[in-house]
Amino acid sequence: MTESNPDAAYELRSVSKAYELGGRDVHAVQEVSLTIAAGEFVAIAGPSGSGKTTLLQLLGALDRPTSGEIHFEGRDIVTLRDRELGKLRLHAFGFVFQQFNLIPTLTAAQNVEIALAPSGVRSDERRTTVMRLLDAVGLAGRADHVPGQLSGGEQQRVAIARALANEPHVLLADEPTGNLDSTTGTEIMDLLLSLSGEGGRTVIVVTHDGDIAGRAERVLRMHDGRLLPSRGAAGDRVGAESF
Repeated sequence: MTESNPDAAYELRSVSKAYELGGRDVHAVQEVSLTIAAGEFVAIAGPSGSGKTTLLQLLGALDRPTSGEIHFEGRDIVTLRDRELGKLRLHAFGFVFQQFNLIPTLTAAQNVEIALAPSGVRSDERRTTVMRLLDAVGLAGRADHVPGQLSGGEQQRVAIARALANEPHVLLADEPTGNLDSTTGTEIMDLLLSLSGEGGRTVIVVTHDGDIAGRAERVLRMHDGRLLPSRGAAGDRVGAESF
């Protein structure tokens, strides 16, 4: 077995994911091999059904591949037990989704604070951390507002603050601008870009929007579950016409 690169956030080797749907096998991800550097901002782009969300779930240890190896910071996470994977998800990964998934009866601060509860952080420390995170995403003044009192962009900022609560090494975002208008979507991308590289933090964004993808340092293009060949530095910055 080839040794993993300790300087890489991820190394994937011939990763595939298949599942059964309606009596037939669906190959959502097929033979994907790639390396993602620590601190890199990467977009996984492609049309609906191309396998990009499945790949993101594999990167976030939300699912296991059918075959292949996924090395995260030098460890093959495919071999980890479920309990070990749970700890990894809690401490190493932060997740942001298209649907904000905020609890409607809780304030912005409380929605962020619940992410800290499993870590056993004292209540006074939690409040300090929450306010620091909300300030970092520009929402310190909206801490006591419930989601229904916030715009879509503000709700997504709360979701990003929540994802950052446990200081993850990797931020994984699945269509984070999908429910936002173009101006607000650009603001959210600006925020995600500002978060990449901080302390070596890696940011990986799934999108079908070529304009959004084109702002990443590198674009991984997928089609029918396969990673398409790189077209070089210029070609990796895809535009909307690519979709």
